[in-house]
Amino acid sequence: MWGGQNIEDILGGGHGINVTHINSVEPLFLKRHTPLMLTDSKSPRLKRAASILLPATPDYTFETEHGAPHLRVCGIDEAGRGPLAGPVVAGAAVIDMSRLPQGLNDSKKLNHKTRERLFTELMQSADIGIGIASVEEIDEINILQATMLAMTRALAALKIAPAFALIDGNRIPKFATPARAIVKGDARVLSIAAASIAAKVTRDRMMIEMSEMHPGYGFEKHMGYGTAFHLNALKELGPTIHHRRSFAPIRNMLSPSIPK
Repeated sequence: MWGGQNIEDILGGGHGINVTHINSVEPLFLKRHTPLMLTDSKSPRLKRAASILLPATPDYTFETEHGAPHLRVCGIDEAGRGPLAGPVVAGAAVIDMSRLPQGLNDSKKLNHKTRERLFTELMQSADIGIGIASVEEIDEINILQATMLAMTRALAALKIAPAFALIDGNRIPKFATPARAIVKGDARVLSIAAASIAAKVTRDRMMIEMSEMHPGYGFEKHMGYGTAFHLNALKELGPTIHHRRSFAPIRNMLSPSIPK
């Protein structure tokens, strides 16, 4: 429940190559999996190579590798790991390529209006699941485990269980469904991009509702992130029940004598 409403009314490593031992961009780097190895490198040269090799828009390649469309392959992504307030929300999506919304992309690359349009279209054309971990759960089990929990709930919320899951990032939740983690997956995999939109739009709507319950914090603008405006509001108004006590700025404000 959120604000008295049901949520329904409101969703890698392992390649065996050590990039620190690669001194030049060889033909091997042209393979599609290369960006996964390059994006987290500390080398500016390799990061530039990654930016060139990453696709301009996500595609359906990873899904077909794992049996789509004959098998149901879902993408999973989250929104809200970093904010000081509000839940972490995950989305799961099984898309229909014959009914793919125009302009589907990583939610971070889209403006609010486009995300809202795509979410509406995805709800009509795809199987979308939403999973939420509350502020209380974040504080109790930590943000990483709460994110895994939200992802597990998102997968369980799909109308039909998928045969395989593609997870954005480098960690896989502990669920029974076979899965693969894909770094930068929201920019590379259409199903994960769809999940990222579902998660982002759902969480933004929750934060906008929170702003109406707690005016003065600017939740509708920064969505709970630690902006200067938000931090100043915290100093003046103090934390709400929606702030994450386990996050350092809030913890230090409530218990300044406790070591950081």
